[in-house]
Amino acid sequence: MTRKTGAIEMTPCRAIPAVGRVLEALGDSLDIPRPVVADLVRQKLASLRAGTGIPSFDAIVNDLQAQLTQLSRSRLQPVINGTGIVLHTNFGRAPLAPKAVRRVAEIATQYNSLEYDVVSGGRGSRAAYLERSLALACGSKAATVVNNGAAALVLIVRHFTKRKQEVIISRGELVQIGGGFRVAEMLEASGARLREIGATNKTTVDDYAEAIGAETGLILRVHQSNFYIGGFTESPSNDSMAALAHKRRVPFVVDLGSGALFATERLELAEHEPTPAETLRQGADLVCFSGDKLLGGPQAGIIAGSARHVAALKREPLFRALRCDKMVFAALETTIDLHLRKTTEELPALHLLSLSNEQLRARAEALIGHLQSVPCELRIGESQIEVGGGALPRAQLKSVTLEISGPRFSPNELAARLRDQTPPVIGYVANHRFKLDLRTVFPQQDDLVLAALRRCLTT
Repeated sequence: MTRKTGAIEMTPCRAIPAVGRVLEALGDSLDIPRPVVADLVRQKLASLRAGTGIPSFDAIVNDLQAQLTQLSRSRLQPVINGTGIVLHTNFGRAPLAPKAVRRVAEIATQYNSLEYDVVSGGRGSRAAYLERSLALACGSKAATVVNNGAAALVLIVRHFTKRKQEVIISRGELVQIGGGFRVAEMLEASGARLREIGATNKTTVDDYAEAIGAETGLILRVHQSNFYIGGFTESPSNDSMAALAHKRRVPFVVDLGSGALFATERLELAEHEPTPAETLRQGADLVCFSGDKLLGGPQAGIIAGSARHVAALKREPLFRALRCDKMVFAALETTIDLHLRKTTEELPALHLLSLSNEQLRARAEALIGHLQSVPCELRIGESQIEVGGGALPRAQLKSVTLEISGPRFSPNELAARLRDQTPPVIGYVANHRFKLDLRTVFPQQDDLVLAALRRCLTT
């Protein structure tokens, strides 16, 4: 028997506990806490009461099961990256070095000396070792860390525009970063007033000189790390901009974006990425960059340069709100140690960039050999990969793909099936084929890829 509330026909009350039992069992299998399951059921029942009709019991259960499965899959989880983009922003950018992971686990699972001086027995300086190592790696007098690259830029601008609110920046550097965020909007949100100069393709040192006035708090250069402008272009050197800034007593800051501590040419990439050390030698007062791009560490915003300016930034009230936690410090300490020891081959992102095509082709041939019995067409292809993560936009690196096509599934259907695996296998579709770029698939993941392909292509 059913009862009606207004125009809404309700399911029998005894059906609700049955729904709950079914979904609790599913929630347990998906490792979802029961309060989360109960909340999902309550929301579903509320939406049914607000509607004009009630679906069948089975339809309600099936819909809730699908929602629970989708909710479970929205958890943070490992994925196999077959896109060929090494520093993939959607996939968490640079994977951490195994040493960094072990260090994070060691620090995170125990009490630690985050702000304790084990020598004196009193309160210690937060990140003292890390800041010293960072300064050495960046060739600077001092360095500090906040929670991401955007935070570093906002902190710098906020500090230098407290009294003089104007920031001078070239129109060719008003970049947009991932997620639709724009540098201009971030700077304005920090309370600054932008003074845009030059044109998109041409800005001269005279443009900067003419723009400096009584309200100029900062000259900012944003490195074009996620795009490039070619053709009829002009941009002043850091040396000339620094000379002008120092003559007019205005701080000169460079946002480097991706933050390579080494010459990127060693990876056989044609494009040179400016390093913090060379930029500071050219006269910048401060540089800032991200920790999870070419540095190969965790998400962080690194600031390096003048000891006076770094000390002033650390006194800003906003600095406390933007500081990193113990796990970031642990991972970043280990990452910088690897750079200083010149053992960067242990950093996964840099290791992937250095792999030869011969190594990748050998793996592709082995994968095809293990899939001979699978009903599909397999072949080895070539690709041009991107570094990604807002780094080296002109760099093209050759790579090797495993290409799959067959009569049973379209490339898009196969892509969807592989995303539904555990872990999800992410590739791309091009030229009517599904492709996995092996440069971004770790060798130890090849067996997982094989198992996923067998399941998806034979069932």
